[in-house]
Amino acid sequence: MQYRLAYLGEAYVNWCPALGTVLANDEVKDGVSERGGHPVERKLMKQWSMRITAYAQRLLDDLNTIDWSESLKESQRYWIGRSEGTSLKFLIHGSMLTIEVFTTRPDTIFGVSFVTLAPEHELVNKITTKEQKAAVDDYVTKSKSRSERERQADVNKVSGVFTGAYVEHPFLKKLIPIWVGDYVLAGYGTGAVMAVPAHDERDFKFATHFGLEKPQVITPTTEHDFEKASWDEKEGKMINSDFLNGLDVKAAIKKAIESIESKNLGKGKINYRLRDAVFGRQRYWGEPIPIFYKDGIPNAMPENELPLALPDVDKYLPTEDGEPPLGRAKDWKHKGQYEYELTTMPGWAGSSWYFLRYMDANNTTTFADRKLADYWGNVDLYIGGSEHATGHLLYVRFWTKFLHDLNFISVDEPAKKLINQGMIQGMSAYTSIITKINYIDLPKAANKHFVIYVSKNKLKQFISSNDASFILNIYKKHYPNIDFSNTQFVFDKEATNSGIGKRAVLVDYVNSNDTLNFDEFKKWRDLMYKEADLTVEYVFEDDGTFIVDREIEKMSKSKWNVVTPDDICAKFGADTLRLYEMFLGPFEQSKPWNTNGITGVSGFLKKLWKLYVNGISEEAPTKAELKTLHKTIKKITEDIERFSFNTSVSNFMICVNELTEQKCNKRQILEPLLVLVSPYAPHIAEELWEQLGHKESIATAPFPEFNETHLVEDNFNYPISFNGKTRFNIEMPLTLSAAEIEKLVMEAEQTQKYLEENNLKR
Repeated sequence: MQYRLAYLGEAYVNWCPALGTVLANDEVKDGVSERGGHPVERKLMKQWSMRITAYAQRLLDDLNTIDWSESLKESQRYWIGRSEGTSLKFLIHGSMLTIEVFTTRPDTIFGVSFVTLAPEHELVNKITTKEQKAAVDDYVTKSKSRSERERQADVNKVSGVFTGAYVEHPFLKKLIPIWVGDYVLAGYGTGAVMAVPAHDERDFKFATHFGLEKPQVITPTTEHDFEKASWDEKEGKMINSDFLNGLDVKAAIKKAIESIESKNLGKGKINYRLRDAVFGRQRYWGEPIPIFYKDGIPNAMPENELPLALPDVDKYLPTEDGEPPLGRAKDWKHKGQYEYELTTMPGWAGSSWYFLRYMDANNTTTFADRKLADYWGNVDLYIGGSEHATGHLLYVRFWTKFLHDLNFISVDEPAKKLINQGMIQGMSAYTSIITKINYIDLPKAANKHFVIYVSKNKLKQFISSNDASFILNIYKKHYPNIDFSNTQFVFDKEATNSGIGKRAVLVDYVNSNDTLNFDEFKKWRDLMYKEADLTVEYVFEDDGTFIVDREIEKMSKSKWNVVTPDDICAKFGADTLRLYEMFLGPFEQSKPWNTNGITGVSGFLKKLWKLYVNGISEEAPTKAELKTLHKTIKKITEDIERFSFNTSVSNFMICVNELTEQKCNKRQILEPLLVLVSPYAPHIAEELWEQLGHKESIATAPFPEFNETHLVEDNFNYPISFNGKTRFNIEMPLTLSAAEIEKLVMEAEQTQKYLEENNLKR
């Protein structure tokens, strides 16, 4: 099973022992699970994975063939992360072991002053000296609580520890120290880097922090201070680099690779940031993985025995031994004797191909008949959020290409065109919390783990005055028999960064003044964290209230800021909600949710309704009415082509206002208008369509066609000026000659008035 697209291998995952499951990166916050606040660690586990890396280059190249937003394409290009360079082996001093690194900058080989291993690297335990073992073990343990995403994002935090071991420089043969640093990731490259601090920003910060050498090997093309920053540009002349001296950087890269290969120290290669996707989940809800184990060897189930259904279990929790929930199933074995795989497929297993199933949803022999799949092809237009760029949208492309390679479908991209809609943002609510703080002489017996919720203004007051006495009072409350006379709690920069955080609150418990309904919040919070071993305390404002912070951000269940539309639908109707969402702003931009203007949209729909309910005339429409209709048809058609739905709502409002002023009730105007409105407000349009006498749905009516002749103007409103100032206007046919226009102007009654004035100059 090691050479298939799906394979069983070892991978580092976010493991939460309390929940008994692997968590995705976005389910981990500050080293604890978002649900329940339980500790999470990085753990090497056997996992089913999908070899998406085999498709890395095709996924990259084929971005040029699809009409997707450029920002989304760039996200995928960065995530795939193609880089050209070379592998290079460093011999560990005093052993036969080597550390292999991948580098895109072999030209800087003579600037290497240390090598850094990821905390998870398999050699860490083997090479660490006895003197450094305790420090290294402690550092590795702490690193396990930080996800790879945190480690990548936290570019300003420098941490690491010396292993006590050294490698030999492959060319100079001098000894170079080996460090462990969590800025190096086990899953990228080889999990080890050759550090060139004079020419790499992160290596520079690491070397500066620990006082390591920073040998310069490139002369910059502009003035540069190596004491303040590294020179990372691939420009300049090589110095202090033996056989590379005098070459420019690009030539040096090529020559360095040639030398490395000739000495069998490494080989030129292409590397990708993209990693294989972990596929197994320690959960119940999900498709069972159709694998059984015979003599410990995984075997795929025969296709004629599929699908494998989820078994009954007594509860959807891990077993007492820590196995996934499927381990609770009784007598669930292949042919009654072989153990099934106990993990289930992730959500993206289904979301990566469900669009194909829509083509042939009732087929019981295959996921979609090939003739139907060929007829429908791929999705013409996909509308989705940019936040899925490196998750779902990458997986669905990979899935489609694989099905194409197996000749199940004729397309190798899932969607021809993709547009990113802006997110509806919510007003989140956060409580400030203190989980740890700096202290002086805390008695060892006082080891309780506190989480202290502090009201917004109180926290500001405590920090500005550097007064943390309230924490001491909390300890005294819980340890009445301990002497805290020598203990002092203090706020400082380090404590603020590491000990003061925030927790999202269900927005239903916060009023417009940002005041928390504390009783309801406490019931909710106690239920959410009932399994956590924490002691919770609260610090209120002087008047007994609890104030929260507010932030506008993505509306998400995880942020507890989701606003249910049910109340709006009940009060104003679903069409009002639909139109108001469109009216909030441009389709592709994120918009904060705010219902202050919803009454205006509701009023527009009422005004639209009034056009139809006072009797419909079969008379021919006036020229003005036709102009209003066809002007609207033109604008709405253009808006739809541009996905400019907010301007469509504005154009509908203008149209209804004009028709109201014209007292229009003509069928030839109102029926086409209703068809225009129907995609935007389908419920009210369908109701009015039926009242107009139609038996078929409005969805079957042809879309109105624009006729430009109705917008051609026959008259023009000419401005008439005296002494350089416009005094009035006269509307006249556009067919008149200049002499005819002048004659009519001179004969006008308003003109006679100004001609009688003696001070007329022109």
